[in-house]
Amino acid sequence: MARVEAEEGAPAEGRLLSGDPKFRTWNVEEAEGGIFAGVWESTPGKWRIAYDEWGFCHILSGVSVITQDGGEARTVKAGDSFVIRPGFTGTWEVLETTRKEYVIRLP
Repeated sequence: MARVEAEEGAPAEGRLLSGDPKFRTWNVEEAEGGIFAGVWESTPGKWRIAYDEWGFCHILSGVSVITQDGGEARTVKAGDSFVIRPGFTGTWEVLETTRKEYVIRLP
């Protein structure tokens, strides 16, 4: 497998709530039907999130808090896995630099 270079990013304009989070994404797989898989990492900060796609996440390191609008906060850490469904809106707060594996399926 060829070495994958990280793409760098940050929360979209108007979504940042606190801190100065920086993202690195290694998109290692892309398949027909809008399926993507790879590794994502973020430094501490908090921002608004809105998902139109299905997303499976497995936390490799760090600690984050994901809060759905109108719901309870959920702390995720190394070893935790979860699914984010289309229509999910809320916040993602990275308390300790977080790295996750992901699989995304676009609608």
